[in-house]
Amino acid sequence: MIYKIFRTPEWDALRADGTTLGAAVDRADGFIHFSTAAQAPETARRHFADVEGLWLVACEEAALGPNLRWEPSRGGEDFPHLYAPLRRDQVAWAQPLPLVDGEHQFPAGLA
Repeated sequence: MIYKIFRTPEWDALRADGTTLGAAVDRADGFIHFSTAAQAPETARRHFADVEGLWLVACEEAALGPNLRWEPSRGGEDFPHLYAPLRRDQVAWAQPLPLVDGEHQFPAGLA
């Protein structure tokens, strides 16, 4: 599994429209940023500090097909990037990512 963090309006748009090009940063970069389970908490800390109303969206790598690429990012670590729209039917599950005492609460066993 790989993971995408969405703000509530972004998640609502994907559910309503059935497809998304991601957040503004994704559209600007030309791909949708994903994280592994190990990377997701740091992604939340760096890019979503103190942001409420987030959703953690999980996708099976195989469901994303050949448009998923692993590329070096911060510190040279490889991150998954999707060079195609994300479709609702490619989402395995989604759940709220609550903010408690300044820390996002990831599902048990993920972070």
